[in-house]
Amino acid sequence: MANGSKKPPVSTTKKPKFMVKKKSLNTELPFMEAKSKKRMEFSSPKVVIGGTFDILHRGHEALLRRAFSLGETTIGLTSNKMAEKIKRRRIGNFRSRKKELEKFIKKGLLGKYKIKKIEDKFGPTLKEDFDYIVVSPETYKTALLINKKRREIKKKPIKIVKIKFVLGENGKPISATQIIKGKIDKQGKLITESRLRDEGEEENEVLFA
Repeated sequence: MANGSKKPPVSTTKKPKFMVKKKSLNTELPFMEAKSKKRMEFSSPKVVIGGTFDILHRGHEALLRRAFSLGETTIGLTSNKMAEKIKRRRIGNFRSRKKELEKFIKKGLLGKYKIKKIEDKFGPTLKEDFDYIVVSPETYKTALLINKKRREIKKKPIKIVKIKFVLGENGKPISATQIIKGKIDKQGKLITESRLRDEGEEENEVLFA
């Protein structure tokens, strides 16, 4: 310039580039939690048991409790026709047995379950896949037969979980037959003449109080 003044210094500082704001991870958490929850729901083991469940007792409770502890349980409940074939006594109809079974479960058992009517010893086990089948020593052979049939149709065997018999005070497995004969009650306690007499006296006291 004519007057000899210096030119103003040129700034070498680069202008900041336009910054794209990153999404907060928090916005993805609800989706991730929902996805994880959904995965957990579908990963619950599938369990199957079966029976007539006519006169419900402590042995049934042990079977149901073990099944419920393993996962979501499918309960195969025998139809009227099937129950008549396998039992040599009068059996409650399917609707009443199902209703009593649901009440029995709600009293003290926790877990997801569904009740299916079955027409034979295999129930849904040859069409559906299960992780566990819970049986008593009495029905163990049926579980072995189920797995044999599953192998024949190229299906994976179901893991068998066998519980022990629940014994009554007389040292024998609690059964509906013994309860009907008046030998034990549903808890397996012995029913003696003195007990019957005592219970009869208590009933009279209530009636005439």
